Amino acid sequence: MSGSDATGTGGQSMAMPAAHAAELERTWSDPPGWIGWLSAINHKTISIRFMIATFCFFLAGGVLAFVMRLQLARPGGTLVGPDMYNQLFTMHGTTMMFLFAVPVMQAVAIYLIPLMIGARSVAFPRMNAFAFWIYLFGGLMLYFAFFLNIGPDAGWFAYVPLSGPEYSPGKRVDFWAQMITFTELSALMEAIVIITTVFKMRAPGMTLNRMPLFVWTMLVTSFMVLFAMPAVMLASTALITDRLVGTHFYNLAEGGDALLWQHLFWFFGHPEVYLIFIPPLGFISAIIATFSRRPVVGYPAMVLALIATAFLAFGLWVHHMFATNIPELGKTFFTAASLMIAIPTTIQIFCWIATLRTGRLNIKTPLLFVSAFFFILLLGGLTGLMLASVSLDLQVHDTYFVVAHLHYVLLGGAVFPLFGAFYYWFPKFTGRMLSERLGKWNFWLLFIGFNVTFFPMHLLGLHGMPRRVYTYPGEMGWNGMNLTATVGAITIALSVSLFIVNVLHSRRHGELAGNDPWGAGTLEWSVSSPPPAGNFEIVPVVHARYPLWQPGGTPGHVEGLASSYREVLITSVIDALPDHRMWLPSSSIWPFLSAIAVTVLFIGSIFTPWAVVWASIPVAIAATAWFWPKRSETQARIASELAP
Repeated sequence: MSGSDATGTGGQSMAMPAAHAAELERTWSDPPGWIGWLSAINHKTISIRFMIATFCFFLAGGVLAFVMRLQLARPGGTLVGPDMYNQLFTMHGTTMMFLFAVPVMQAVAIYLIPLMIGARSVAFPRMNAFAFWIYLFGGLMLYFAFFLNIGPDAGWFAYVPLSGPEYSPGKRVDFWAQMITFTELSALMEAIVIITTVFKMRAPGMTLNRMPLFVWTMLVTSFMVLFAMPAVMLASTALITDRLVGTHFYNLAEGGDALLWQHLFWFFGHPEVYLIFIPPLGFISAIIATFSRRPVVGYPAMVLALIATAFLAFGLWVHHMFATNIPELGKTFFTAASLMIAIPTTIQIFCWIATLRTGRLNIKTPLLFVSAFFFILLLGGLTGLMLASVSLDLQVHDTYFVVAHLHYVLLGGAVFPLFGAFYYWFPKFTGRMLSERLGKWNFWLLFIGFNVTFFPMHLLGLHGMPRRVYTYPGEMGWNGMNLTATVGAITIALSVSLFIVNVLHSRRHGELAGNDPWGAGTLEWSVSSPPPAGNFEIVPVVHARYPLWQPGGTPGHVEGLASSYREVLITSVIDALPDHRMWLPSSSIWPFLSAIAVTVLFIGSIFTPWAVVWASIPVAIAATAWFWPKRSETQARIASELAP
């Protein structure tokens, strides 16, 4: 049967017979045993591992920040010395920016997008698994180096010449540069997986104009990844070749340019802020729609605002470089762009406020975290507009004012919506509800602790306290505000601990959720909680942006896809018209082994360039085995195609 023949006529979704449902579950499930655990490629399995790993790195980065706050609580602190403090703030920033903020958004997307668009899997499931292992091994490599006292110490931005061979001998910066290669390779592969899944695996009828706004945010983010990540990979590769091979990309005496690093890094670095910030906008849209009991107002404006944000994000990078010798006319253009990017976000905020104003509100924990976003992001956005002014930026450059702004934008714009998203989708992930009582305590402690920690940093910056200093004299007058910030950090730690307790307790003892405990309208809530291995017993046909809110409450259905092997329906890019059916590969251990081989190559290259040559051999062997067809699968495909 062709793809077009596979489409049903719509109406109520139909349940698959029990025998076929059981066969479908076996087909899409991961293999048993520890080898099966390493061979898993189901997108939900990989996503859960991704989320756990990113949250562990989040906790590790939080511990590093907590130690720094304890060191700075009083003047003349002696908890850590200057060398360890340099490693602490470098590891903290690197962890939060590269190992948590972007990967966790991709991890959530890998779980939800197939469910939201009516697909049984992601595109390239083996590459999805490979991306996870590469990310994990890169993060572990960095922390092993830190525990061996060879962690990076040149800042998460690694400015040259400080990070060059002259001022940073040894292997510390080399580990940092290779970690960049690990994580950005993973991010690029995940972006390819997401883009292909969204464009070619949507359920029939789910046109681009009917996609959930969260899917739009991840599609826009993934395209940004494709353009932003190569810049920092190029920068880090040039840095490590300067250090290990003797090139001179950043050596002024040999015709290089230190500012080249800043241009390449910030061409990635400022779009990365929006790689972190845009996915939570999708969380917010989903939560507001559900708890307002109505579709989000201004769907076309929301989508166009996302696209405009993505374009403008690539025109702002020089506002991180106002203290360099950039021509003044050029700085003026980047000031204008920095102000303009507030416009799309403002449009989205007005759309959300209109949705809340015209809806029937159901105040639950996810909506509380979203409400905090409005307050905190407003403050962070206003200080961002202040920093867009060259004259003010020169006064507060590299002070704690910038630290406060960064955390208000990233924690307020990303972490608060992320916590709301976990409370919202935890029932879908696990089948159980998180405690509302603990959730409200979690929210208020985090909200209060966050503002107590970071608001005083604005004042510290205006009073002249530079960032990245490990201690300060008492006569500077910074004592009280630093102590206040440390008390706030303790409050944040209590809030996150409460969240962990809530998750661990609710995972086993929480209230059973059912399919759709919130009364939401998107497709992920039409299946059981947690979803079956193949997501949908019968692939839906979509006729509205909120299929579960359409008359009848359920979408139509697609028949004709196999249940004995991993077959998916491929649809057209714009209108999601059925095009053809396609086989997806089965579980395999070769993505894991390929990741080990690539890890050996990357780590070996830190010590000798010859590792790139000799370690390429196992990489080639693993990649060949990865794509080598299985005889049993080939025979099954031939038999299927020959069947009447």
